[in-house]
Amino acid sequence: MINNDWERFGEEIRRTIQDAVDNQDFRRLNQTVSDTVGRAMDAVSDGLRNGGWYKGPGEGSASRAENGQQTKGSAAGGFAQGVPRAGAIKSRAKMLYLRGTAPKVGGIFLAATGYVFGVASLLVLFILFLIGMKTGLELGIRIAGGLLGAAAVIFAAMAYKGTGMVCSVGRFRNYVKVLGTREYCNTEELAKKTGRTVKAVVKDLKKMIRKGWFLQGHLDDKGTCLMVSNEAYAQYTALMERMSKEKADKEAAEERQRQEYEKLSPEVQNIVKAGDDYVRKIREANDVIPGEEISAKISRMEMLVDRIFDRVEENPDSVDDIRKLMEYYLPTTIKLLEAYEELDAQPIQGENILSSKREIEKTLDTLNIAFEKLLDDLFQDTAWDVSTDISVLNTMLAQEGLTEDGLKASGNKTDRK
Repeated sequence: MINNDWERFGEEIRRTIQDAVDNQDFRRLNQTVSDTVGRAMDAVSDGLRNGGWYKGPGEGSASRAENGQQTKGSAAGGFAQGVPRAGAIKSRAKMLYLRGTAPKVGGIFLAATGYVFGVASLLVLFILFLIGMKTGLELGIRIAGGLLGAAAVIFAAMAYKGTGMVCSVGRFRNYVKVLGTREYCNTEELAKKTGRTVKAVVKDLKKMIRKGWFLQGHLDDKGTCLMVSNEAYAQYTALMERMSKEKADKEAAEERQRQEYEKLSPEVQNIVKAGDDYVRKIREANDVIPGEEISAKISRMEMLVDRIFDRVEENPDSVDDIRKLMEYYLPTTIKLLEAYEELDAQPIQGENILSSKREIEKTLDTLNIAFEKLLDDLFQDTAWDVSTDISVLNTMLAQEGLTEDGLKASGNKTDRK
């Protein structure tokens, strides 16, 4: 159908130009050419409105060969009607991508029409120039030349537009091919696999989403991720909101910790800072020393030491209780870990080395027990406070007759009455 229209429109334009030249009457030439081009554009627009152009996974020549139902005429009509080999995937593709081939055919028509008649217009202009040179009809030739020049510009625009449409369709299909069955993809991956720059891909995707080629398409704010379904975009939005909230909570916690730290005395601040350095050294030693059993011991030590200094930061009055920890236990612990690291790095593990390593491991167990006891002692004041509060609360409840014993006593008095 489109090929027939193309031939008909072309014949009309050729006949119009020939009549104008033969009769030396160019008054209706521009209007006639404009009307013909307008009808051509309307035909293309109708094709665009009557169908999309994406072929889903498994469709195309292979599927048509399988079902044997499509004729050449139906294939040229712009829609793939193959029997699905993966129905669920194709059904999903129909919801995500514009289908059919009309825009590509329309683009080819526009491009071919523009190129053919653009060249034809230039040839006619050249012929008119020669005729004008021989006949001396300069005024009429100039008028005809101006009209044909305008037509050539229109045809050039058609060629440019049509070429762009065809190229866009090809790029879109490449993007869909890279996506496969996924509903999201990094624009960097699309660029790498299609041989384009990220900037060009993002520009393409924005235009295709705006035109509705990706029926549910979305790009993130930074243009780094394409999401082709509303579900994927909803998940992305929820993830971004959660990450933003977590970041805000973390920053708020760090700000509170900073403010609390600034309230501490310089002495306590120095102790807390030194404690953080010890925790860091213990963690670094654990990263270097292999072995699951020794790693578990060091990890527990890191946790205990970290909790001890957290407690000191919460309760600065307990700083005197960790003097010995700071002056002896922690420096000795770091020396032991460094010694173990050096022994473990030896290429030959002789008996003396193995014996020393076992001794250090036992000592780490002893230190962990000591650190557990120290951490528990740091909460002694809190335990006393809690015990006192509970005792006072029980006394008040008993006085009000709200304890189990008080309720029984109250019931006995009522029975005696």
